[in-house]
Amino acid sequence: MASKIIKTVRTVAELRTIIADWRKTGHKIILVPTMGALHEGHLSLVRLAKEIGDRVVVSIFVNPAQFAPNEDFGSYPRTFDGDLDKLHEISTDLVFAPPRDEVYPPDFSTHITVEGLSDGLCGTSRPHFFGGVATVVAKLLNQCRPDVAIFGDKDYQQLLVIRRMARDLDLGVEIVGGPIVREKDGLAMSSRNAYLTANERERAPQLHLTIEEIAEGLADGKSIKPLLDEGHARLKEAGFDVDYLEVRNAENLAPIDGQVQESARVFAAAMLGKTRLIDNVAVPGSNR
Repeated sequence: MASKIIKTVRTVAELRTIIADWRKTGHKIILVPTMGALHEGHLSLVRLAKEIGDRVVVSIFVNPAQFAPNEDFGSYPRTFDGDLDKLHEISTDLVFAPPRDEVYPPDFSTHITVEGLSDGLCGTSRPHFFGGVATVVAKLLNQCRPDVAIFGDKDYQQLLVIRRMARDLDLGVEIVGGPIVREKDGLAMSSRNAYLTANERERAPQLHLTIEEIAEGLADGKSIKPLLDEGHARLKEAGFDVDYLEVRNAENLAPIDGQVQESARVFAAAMLGKTRLIDNVAVPGSNR
């Protein structure tokens, strides 16, 4: 079935022409960057965009620069017609879906690195990732020139990296985080959840349950190391291959030892079968 009609542009020139017309009437423009395969988590960001702005642009681009050669770029879910249907249902104003050459021409040779915040957590096991993200987001922000861009809190390290990049480069765009949207059993919504087998899907909520209990223990004044050790054991028993399970400062991602006495979040990434899951929760009572 053909997708419902929604205005879609493929080139930067088309995008900027439409946005220039919106600017003439004083519209506040919000960008929601995505890689498609949209789920309720993405749609919640679009709804948030509609609350705070006048015109909403959703970009759909599977960014090759953030995938390592051994990762899932080729198999990453692509559901473009279904994505357009979902965006039509919530009255999105415009979809920007550029081809690869529009974003990365053949002689493209510029890359952005955000030092510090890109280190550790996902930056350790995926050292290529944040450079690819920062580069494509900088391009999207420059191409669209929105007033605000919205990213989900599930990719919390990514959110902070993008916020710092936008600040450091004086891009003049406010970066807003949207709350994590979860399935009824607590699993954070993600396009990659489609990779999970039925058995893995039953076990997947253990990731969120584990970090939530760690966060609650920290809020009760318990020490970090015993809680993390217990969490590692619990995840291993459930069949996860843990990449990291850490407690970090929520503002600058600095590691925290001993007991939490500052704004903090619990971060986790783990493989379940062939699927990499990530999640994070705030420590109750600590300010974000």
